[in-house]
Parts: sequence; C-alpha cells; structure tokens
Amino acid sequence: MSDWWQTTVGELLTLEYGKPLPEKARDGQGFPVYGSNGIVGYHSQPLVKGPGVIVGRKGTGSSGTVNFSQGDFSPIDTAFYVSVKNSAQIGMEFAHLLLVNAKLTELATQTGVPGLTRSRAYEISVALPPMPLQERIVEVIGAVDGQITALEAEAVALQGVYRAAASLLWRTSQGDEAESRPLGEVMHLDITRTPMESGTTYHLAGVLNAGKGLVDKDEFDGADTEYAAMNVLRENQVVMRKLTAWEGPITVVPAEFDGFVASNEFPTFTLASDIVPGWMKHVCRTPRLWVEMQSRVVGTVQRRKRLNPDQLLSVVLPVPSRREQEQAAEALDAIEGQIAAIRAEAARLGTVRAGLLSGLLDRTIDIESPELEV
Repeated sequence: MSDWWQTTVGELLTLEYGKPLPEKARDGQGFPVYGSNGIVGYHSQPLVKGPGVIVGRKGTGSSGTVNFSQGDFSPIDTAFYVSVKNSAQIGMEFAHLLLVNAKLTELATQTGVPGLTRSRAYEISVALPPMPLQERIVEVIGAVDGQITALEAEAVALQGVYRAAASLLWRTSQGDEAESRPLGEVMHLDITRTPMESGTTYHLAGVLNAGKGLVDKDEFDGADTEYAAMNVLRENQVVMRKLTAWEGPITVVPAEFDGFVASNEFPTFTLASDIVPGWMKHVCRTPRLWVEMQSRVVGTVQRRKRLNPDQLLSVVLPVPSRREQEQAAEALDAIEGQIAAIRAEAARLGTVRAGLLSGLLDRTIDIESPELEV
C-alpha cells in the first residue's frame, strides 16, 4: 500500500478540447463521434487514435460524464478527450476508471452556462497505485463489466424474441389470423372528469411513447394548474395522448396508476367484456397499431397533429377469442418478466461495480484479496 502515490488529475492527465465537426459529417459509417454525453454519430476519418477517454465538457446534465472508446474516435467540441502525460506512470484504461470514480459530474456547473472546466478537474486529488496494481484493478473491474455486457446482450436478444412473439396477439389457436374488428367494438370512450380544487392533492400521469406505459409526474395542488378539471385514469382502461399520436403514446392503465389524473389531451376508453386488458397492453406496444394511428392523425403542423378518439376507434385489427388473448398475453408477459429480471441483475451489478471501484481506489478493499480472483 505504501507504493501508492498521492497526486492530482492535472499531474497525470491532459484534458484536450474536441474539434468542431459538421452535423452532416456525423451521419456516415466508421468511427464513433463522441459529444458531451456519448456517441452522437459516426465518421469515416477519426481525429484521435484510440483507445481513449472522453469527458463531457458542456451541457446541462451531461457535463462531466465519462466515456471510453475501445478504438479510434472523434471528439467534438462539447467534450474533452484525455491524454496521459506519462504512459509508464498511468494506463489509459486506469485513467478511465480514475475519472469515473472522481465523479466529475458533481464538479460541473449546472447553472448559467453549464459545463466542466479543466481547472476544476485538474485539482482533483487522487491516489495512484503502481502499474501492476493498476492493471489488476482494470482486470477486476473488467470482469464485472463483462458480466454486465453479457446480461445486456441477453436482454436485447430477448427483446427480439418478444417482437417476434408479438405475432401471437393476432393469431387463433390454429395459427390463422383472427377475424378483424374495429376498435370501436373492442372498447368505448369513457371519460370521468374531476374538478381541480384548491387544497386538494392530485397525482399527475403522463403516457410514454411506443406503448411503454405511464410515468408518474408527481403530485400537485389543485390551485397550481390552469385546468378547471382533468380526466381520471382507472385501472384497466386504455389511455392515449392525442398529440403526436404517431409515436404510439397509448397504454392500459395498471393498478398502481388508478386514480391518477391527466389533461383532456388524454382520453380514456373502457374495454369490452371479451377483451383481456393484458392482451390490449401488448397490442399497444405493436408498430401495427402505431401505423394505423399515424395514418389517421389530423392537423397541418407535424408536431401539433392530433388523433381524436373516434379516429382511434376506427382502427381495425385482428381480435382472437378471449382465451386466445389470455394465452398470448401470458406468453408475452413471461418474456417481459425475463427481460426485467435480467435488467435488474445488470443494474445490481452496476451498483456493485461502483462500490467495488470506489473501494479499490480508496484502498478500503484489498486488491490482493482472494475474493477478487477473476
């Protein structure tokens, strides 16, 4: 432990300014172009030979973010790229871990002109181990990263399985496409309005694109809104956002959002008795429905085009029997459950990684511990 050297980021590394790159130059194939918060495109001619570290320089919420490129890359002018002053003293992969652990985002100014200055980064005090220990730390963290990457790849593969299995939504038990019905036979407009009263607390919901569900937009007092009344969401109803409907902002209300409110831009529909809410939830996630919604929007300004309830109800889709709906929903729910479990495990490992890295660099975890064998 006595071989560790107390120093500063500025003594070890140089943060150099990225180069301006025209937007059109970021559209091609080739090497990644890095901005303040990661890859923003690709370009045929890299500006920097990799591997390398890129640090976000400008931008609210992205200043101080640290990315690592395995190969050649181009940093644009919203980012710094890192060079080491003495490669015999510190390796680039270890420099990446050192900067991640330094939590540069906490040094970035988020008011006025948001950004990270080199001078603030250079002042950070760090402990530098000898090169063999640097390599060992990189190896240990790399093993965890490998597990996280494998889990993410598994989740992506299962997403492909989910998309393929979505065809079950339209099929009978014999494998044929079910008889088509207009959504007006599947559900009906059913809106409950509640007045906004001062001193009463309401919970606001938003609808995510691509049928991804609802988002909790927090509580508010009835006196803090311009609306005289708002729509009430009820469990198992369908709710959509009329604005930008081609993006698929439609879903089935889950139990935890029962009683939430939304503006009159979010009409609600009650399903017919022969329609399974779980089946409809997955239907809301299908591009087949979004295309139909897109074809019916009205308006002259693209971002202000709306889909009215009667236009949604005119959409015609295959609707199998209730039992066949249940079977399709069960299959898709199972795949979704696996994806969620894998992502939860990846997130848990991410938390473990952060704690492990911090412990290794502040020497509260012994790098020679047998528990760190990889």
